[in-house]
Amino acid sequence: MTQARTWRWLLAGVLAIAATVAQADDALWALLREGGQVVVIRHALTDPGVGDPPGFQLGECRTQRNLSEEGRGEARRLGDALRARRVPVAGVQSSPWCRSMETAQLAFRRAAQAQPALGNLFGRPEREAQQVADLRRLVQAPAGGGNLFLVTHGSTTLALTGVSPATAEMVVLTPQAGGGFKVAGRLRVP
Repeated sequence: MTQARTWRWLLAGVLAIAATVAQADDALWALLREGGQVVVIRHALTDPGVGDPPGFQLGECRTQRNLSEEGRGEARRLGDALRARRVPVAGVQSSPWCRSMETAQLAFRRAAQAQPALGNLFGRPEREAQQVADLRRLVQAPAGGGNLFLVTHGSTTLALTGVSPATAEMVVLTPQAGGGFKVAGRLRVP
């Protein structure tokens, strides 16, 4: 096979993958427009680091790792994409951590209801079993006329869904009859 033929073959493969991803994204946006989904969102980009500084306090944002300016823009773009695609919002709940609350405020242009079950699990393995059980009950609740948006952390999303999302990435969950949920897919707004 010639080098030119190899490059054409690789380009065709990349374009086919891109088209498949775009179709999957379109299907997820259509599902969200119908409502009834639970959308788990990892908070937007933060200042560099992992976890929170020693001695942080939930009620004191200055003691936590918070959104960066880039993260604030990321949260706004997420909200703009939801509004542009006319995705109905039945409710917004958030981890009580400031980076999640700010992501929700910037994306949805309203304060989110603080939900302890959405709290950060990073470095807190002793809380995982109870918190995931609480989250499963939350995800099973019907969204009623729209979608329920849950803004949380990567570690919490991973524990609940098995998905490790990027910042401001949405993991779309479809509640199932009789309990439980199905991961319908993932959406990332550029």
